[in-house]
Amino acid sequence: MPNQKFFCRTVGLCLAAIIILPLQLLSAETSSDADRLAKLEQAVAQLQKRNAELEKEVSSLKKQAAVASQPAAEGRTKTQITSDGKTYVEKNVAPEEKPPAYVVQRGSEINLTLGGFIQVNFEDGDVSAFEGRFGQTALKDRFRLRRARINLTGDFTENFDFKIEGDFETSDGISSGRTAFEATDIFINWHQFPEAQIKIGQWKAPFGLEQLTPDTTLFMIERSLPTGAITPERQIGVQLWGKPFTNIWPEQKDLLTYYAGIFNGNGRNTTNNDNNNFMYVGRLEFLPFKGKLFGQDSSLKLGGDVLNSRDDKGTNISQSGNLLVNTGADERTAWSVDASFNLGPFDLIGEYLEEYVDGRTVNGAPPGFTNFTTNGFYVQGSYFLIPKKLQAAVQWQDLNPGQKGNDGIHSITGGLNYYIHGNDIKLMVDYIHTWSDFREANPGFGEDQFDEVIARVQVMF
Repeated sequence: MPNQKFFCRTVGLCLAAIIILPLQLLSAETSSDADRLAKLEQAVAQLQKRNAELEKEVSSLKKQAAVASQPAAEGRTKTQITSDGKTYVEKNVAPEEKPPAYVVQRGSEINLTLGGFIQVNFEDGDVSAFEGRFGQTALKDRFRLRRARINLTGDFTENFDFKIEGDFETSDGISSGRTAFEATDIFINWHQFPEAQIKIGQWKAPFGLEQLTPDTTLFMIERSLPTGAITPERQIGVQLWGKPFTNIWPEQKDLLTYYAGIFNGNGRNTTNNDNNNFMYVGRLEFLPFKGKLFGQDSSLKLGGDVLNSRDDKGTNISQSGNLLVNTGADERTAWSVDASFNLGPFDLIGEYLEEYVDGRTVNGAPPGFTNFTTNGFYVQGSYFLIPKKLQAAVQWQDLNPGQKGNDGIHSITGGLNYYIHGNDIKLMVDYIHTWSDFREANPGFGEDQFDEVIARVQVMF
């Protein structure tokens, strides 16, 4: 009997344990879930609180931005007047903001470039004496806006390119002592065939190496007197030009370049030709060598020009004004040869020019001057003392106008060029000593030796 009781107790205890243990586990799990739920509710509350704080910050920032965008100065507001039919009310309001403006090309150009440059001179001493300006034509010391040009160039997929350029410093149209805006280069060029391109408009006639060298890349501040006296400068006309070896010998495409043009012959920005005749100009350039010499980049370039023109009375045949034939009609024939050699930091350039001017009788009117021959030359050397930064240059130039006995003008120039950022920003200073054969032979006219200092600042953009 006791054993039976013990067995019953034991079975009862086991059953109780089996029933109570799951209940305890269930109770524990229920308690754990409640804790987790409480923690989740707490986290959500914190997030809601943080979100409310962020919304307040954003609202505050928007108000600050709105206040900052309102014009603070009276000059940035406009007065608005309103009326209710009885009274008028004035208040300052912010003007309506305008959308930004954009400049785009109207045509179908694949390339459109806006650029230009400014050159400002300081000239002291016998100003422009190297051009023959002394005595009654002498100029005073001055600051001079030498060039201030703006240009637009572009290319079309149809093998056309163009250039439009004007200069703010020219004196034409107002007076000799003031400046005005005037066109320099305006042309269209068809370049489908590099060997035979056609150019029409206004630009420099292809005569004279120094004349054709861009103003911004010259080693001396001013061009030489022979160049100014004999070359035709800018003209209006048409030109065939090209590089014959571009396709048949690509490695030597620059070996030969030719130019052949027909022009009015009476200068730039004119609407009429001076007569029914034209100026004919031709030039050849030959590049026999370009490569390495003594381990330095080097090249040799040769050139030659020819010109013929029949001009009526009053046509200026000399841009520098040294050849005085405006009293009658003329026929002129000119030619020149040039050479330029480069060896690393060293450059040597030389050019010789000659022109024959013969009088013409037109409608029974004699020319009014005697036939004459003008010739001149220059030789120029330069060397970079500091590579690509500081350059020293020297030039000898000589012009024989040939209109009077012993009327030669000679000059020697020494200069320094400092390239701050290549030709884009450049400082130049030249000293020029000039002497006149005519004044030396005729002391009664005054001094025959002259000195000038020219400084220049150049900026390209």
